[in-house]
Amino acid sequence: MSQFNTEINLARNLDAQDELASFRDKFVIDDPKLIYMDGNSLGRLPKRTIAFMQNAIEQEWGKRLIRIWNEGWINTPTELGAKIAKLVGARADEILVTEATSINLFKLSVAALQARPGRKRIVSDVLNFPSDLYILQGIIDLLGKNHQLELISSADSISIPFEAIKTAINENTALVSLTHVAFKSAFMHDMARVTELAHQSGALMLWDLSHSVGAVPIDLNGCGVDLAVGCTYKYLNGGPGSPAFIYVRRELQEQLKQPMWGWFAAEKPFAFELDFTPASDISRYRVGTPPMLSMKAVEPAIDILLEATMGRLRAKSIKQTEYLIFLADQWLAPLGFTLGSPRQPEIRGSHVSLRHPESYRISRALIESPPPAIQVIPDFRAPDNIRFGITPLYTTFSEIYQALERVRTIVEDKIYEQYSSNQMVVT
Repeated sequence: MSQFNTEINLARNLDAQDELASFRDKFVIDDPKLIYMDGNSLGRLPKRTIAFMQNAIEQEWGKRLIRIWNEGWINTPTELGAKIAKLVGARADEILVTEATSINLFKLSVAALQARPGRKRIVSDVLNFPSDLYILQGIIDLLGKNHQLELISSADSISIPFEAIKTAINENTALVSLTHVAFKSAFMHDMARVTELAHQSGALMLWDLSHSVGAVPIDLNGCGVDLAVGCTYKYLNGGPGSPAFIYVRRELQEQLKQPMWGWFAAEKPFAFELDFTPASDISRYRVGTPPMLSMKAVEPAIDILLEATMGRLRAKSIKQTEYLIFLADQWLAPLGFTLGSPRQPEIRGSHVSLRHPESYRISRALIESPPPAIQVIPDFRAPDNIRFGITPLYTTFSEIYQALERVRTIVEDKIYEQYSSNQMVVT
């Protein structure tokens, strides 16, 4: 018998029992009538970030000027990395905050391919984020078209069978590059098993953690992962376009040769030597001067996540995604919706995709319906996915109830027909 029902009182009771409920007050909720379930392209603004950034601008930049670099800024990329390491099961000296996810993926992928000369195969899958695939395609072109990118297919557009991965990896594979939690469906790979499979064939393993860091527990060291990248503006709530992070297993840091020899990757950046000598630690994966203001904004939210702990966040996330799927089964399946995410919580991240032929117009109606209608912000992912993000730090069960109820109303009353199917640039 299900633990859920379709009564609003259940949602309210679940909120009342939520041991993480107080964390919602740590974020800016400007409009209490707006339900934010973006899934997750941009996390909410932590309240403490405002004062933190005001200090960074007025005191650190405004008063200390260039002196602030020696007073702490120069160490920020590694100090932030050490905090993120606690969220992903890594050692403090294995994570560096630097550049964008795509740039970091480029650096690590080229380094991995150069470390496996003679091997010409790169394995990924069709659920990977397109930017990751574009980077890999560009690398193949840059390196003289001597490598092949093998994409593992998905029969249901939701998941990738482990046996298909096993078949794709062979003795000619140099690199396996996968997204841990798929951006559309929320399918979550078994990191330990896939990494072991790559290693059995002598390949290096690279994970994109963008949709899993801060949402699901990760144990990079425990899984023996070689390389990883991830962004900080999703579940880490670092702000729009905040810098990404890079993970390189300690034993590989001096072995691998990343291709972007920027001055901050040098052993002695301020010696200004004409010939490049790389740093011996994680700093060799830097490139240029850190964007300090956007980097500083990352820290407050990481501290909040560390306070909440990943175990508690994951437990709440599973319960909330299960509740959302239950309501979708009861209310939306009869209206033509299908589930675009795995039903099994152990292979699902912290967002849920619902599929419908009119998903785009339904999304527009959720976002743009004028008051007094409740406004809901999910996001649309082509061709037919409405993606609902669950961020346990601030998402409530009552919000999930109201959001799904609003979807039902929009479809039953055909409100979505009032909206154009011409897609905006950002969906």
